[in-house]
Amino acid sequence: MKLKFAALALASALSVNAQAQTEIQWWHSMTAVNGEWVNDLAKEFNNKQKEYKIVPTFKGSYDESMTAAIAAFRAGNAPNILQVFEVGTATMMASKGAIVPVGKVMKDAGYKFDPKAYVSAVAGYYTAPSGEMLSFPFNSSTTIFYINKDAFKAAGLDASKPPTTWPEVTLAAAKLKASGHKCPLTIAWQGWTQLESFSAWHNVEFATKSNGLTGLDARLKVDSPLHERHIDNLANMAKQGLFVYKGRANVPEASFVSGECAMITTSAGFYGNVAKNAKFGYSLATLPYYPDVEGAPQNTVIGGASLWVMAGKKPAEYKGVAAFFDFISSPEVQSASHKRTGYLPITTAAYQLTDQSGFYKEKPGTDIAVQQMIRKVTDKSRGIRLGNYVQIRQVEDEELEQVWSGKKTPKDALQAIVKRGNEHLERFQKANKS
Repeated sequence: MKLKFAALALASALSVNAQAQTEIQWWHSMTAVNGEWVNDLAKEFNNKQKEYKIVPTFKGSYDESMTAAIAAFRAGNAPNILQVFEVGTATMMASKGAIVPVGKVMKDAGYKFDPKAYVSAVAGYYTAPSGEMLSFPFNSSTTIFYINKDAFKAAGLDASKPPTTWPEVTLAAAKLKASGHKCPLTIAWQGWTQLESFSAWHNVEFATKSNGLTGLDARLKVDSPLHERHIDNLANMAKQGLFVYKGRANVPEASFVSGECAMITTSAGFYGNVAKNAKFGYSLATLPYYPDVEGAPQNTVIGGASLWVMAGKKPAEYKGVAAFFDFISSPEVQSASHKRTGYLPITTAAYQLTDQSGFYKEKPGTDIAVQQMIRKVTDKSRGIRLGNYVQIRQVEDEELEQVWSGKKTPKDALQAIVKRGNEHLERFQKANKS
């Protein structure tokens, strides 16, 4: 009987402890190997302490999760943490009352929080004009170039020297096609890689007002002669079967991992997938550029996503969020995440730790994303922060698809992107006049 009472007492104590644990809901958009990484981060944090429990939940694509969170906030049941891709940053910044600045969350919980510890190109993007950091950099990335070394060798190309310029990419694509390759080049996140990053990499404006960073009255400028030249070049490659369009967002990545496409421009965060699933030799390389453009190559801009803290939660929950952010920003956790995924190490200490470990020498090319981001930046290459950007990205997709299918000229499509995109910018400006 005593044993029975002891067992009941123990069960009761365990139940009380379980109830005392504060749950932190984290909505994210990570799939496949990156989804596994998110779950492992939560598990590692949960196993290190018993006061808080991070509960990661996949809520669909970036735009789907953002829409769901806005609806949940209005209904009073938003998550504690929301992962938002970089194109949603201006919208989140304008969402007064919906979010709590990460700097405040960390300081209120008693954690030392110094934005200067973060890689400047990363921290600057998520920082308000007042200097306060609004969201926590998480899976920060930039655009890089991947090649299938086995396909290059089969085509008689030097696999140790990936193309560095667009003319070289075209020549390599022609040789790949001649060797029987049906998809020499494909492109993921086409608006990000071929318009946004392309602009910064060539030190030309994507939009006025320092690409939106210095004013809500920014307007698009992607109908320049250089943009038209580039899209025209890709259109000609598409006609010749040298570039094959495989879909929006990261959908084309599967065609590279499978070996179907030999070259791809996409996120540095694609590395984890390639490292785990590619059955061929591969290389990571810098983005191609046009060698006759003055100032090119410059630096690429931030992509990926950050973590926003939603308003209206209990003090204990904010302490849990702060504890989790402190955990994932430690140099050891950051370095391990960088090595695993290809996403940028968000702090200088994490980058130095990775470098000292010999990882970059062991895995050549894994430091390319960092090197592209830490070059000297200009007002044209600091980043792109525009309102209603989710809708603008959709416009970019729609118009570029018209080019690849031969239904529109590059000039007409780019002018349409500017016209339609500016309408979204004007609406955002009117809605957020202070």
